[in-house]
Amino acid sequence: MDDPEARFTALYDRHYRSVLGYALLRAERQEAEDVASETFLIAWRQLERLPESPLPWLLGTARNLLRAQRRSGLRKRALAERLAELAPAGDVADQVAEREAALAALADLSEQDVEAVVLASWYGLAPADAARLAGCSARAFTVRLYRARRRLSQALDLTSPIPCGTAPRPTPGSRPGVSQLEVSDERR
Repeated sequence: MDDPEARFTALYDRHYRSVLGYALLRAERQEAEDVASETFLIAWRQLERLPESPLPWLLGTARNLLRAQRRSGLRKRALAERLAELAPAGDVADQVAEREAALAALADLSEQDVEAVVLASWYGLAPADAARLAGCSARAFTVRLYRARRRLSQALDLTSPIPCGTAPRPTPGSRPGVSQLEVSDERR
């Protein structure tokens, strides 16, 4: 046979059931069908190099594909187990609420404060490197960061839910009826 399509069609018609049966003994139906299809795709690509008796080659290819899928499945399970170990315990809704509160608190800060917190905390830059980016000295940046963290902490305290029946205690230097954010805004 000189026609590659006719040769492949004959190969497929003759050996597909055998390859699928081999795969079904070792895998679920969908996985076995995928392996059989991929085996014949590889056979099509290497049609000129197939041995005269192609069934052993086809079955060997199917076996290698099944092994690769099994290894891939083991890696996926191992990764899922490692991620589960790293995931913090607790309710995801609590984490979302905490994240939302943190983002809201950050949104209330000045642009300069947000920049200081982000450069130091999220990007992990040293004060000298962060100061270069912020356009100030390392000492000025350290002071800016300290103040920004203090304001962020205060903002987070204000956004955290207060248990029923309790009122926030005034802090030294605070004025009744004026929030700490308003006071810190006045001081800027």
